[in-house]
Amino acid sequence: MVLIGRMGLAAIRAAGWRPRAIGGLTLGADPVAYAIAAASYGSDLRMDAFSVRKEAKPHGTGRRVEGNFSAGDEVVVVEDVITTGGAARTAITVLEGAGGKVVGVLAVVDREQGGRGVLEGAGLQVVVLTTASELDLQETA
Repeated sequence: MVLIGRMGLAAIRAAGWRPRAIGGLTLGADPVAYAIAAASYGSDLRMDAFSVRKEAKPHGTGRRVEGNFSAGDEVVVVEDVITTGGAARTAITVLEGAGGKVVGVLAVVDREQGGRGVLEGAGLQVVVLTTASELDLQETA
């Protein structure tokens, strides 16, 4: 978590983003978002973290965005792994519906299966920490 937090924070800085918060679709994005938020503590780019639920629960707050998020916040959407871009697109739709402004998408790994292109084709800036090729990962049948 320390390594991902530091790398993610550095990547956000390099992209020129200045978000107030970071998060994505639970459960895959949660540890990444919280690691980056923790790494930002005490820096000039302090971020809070949030989670986007797949669906609202019928009890409690009934919200789909839980954690430190408010309407009007500039946010980075996080993915642990981009495959189709579907999880990021879902999170973006929910966040924009709740009044958030998505400044970009950060992923730990791009599986290089088209998801990054889909997100970029929708006008989003996407930053990845590594790719499946860089990790020498190959799909098995």
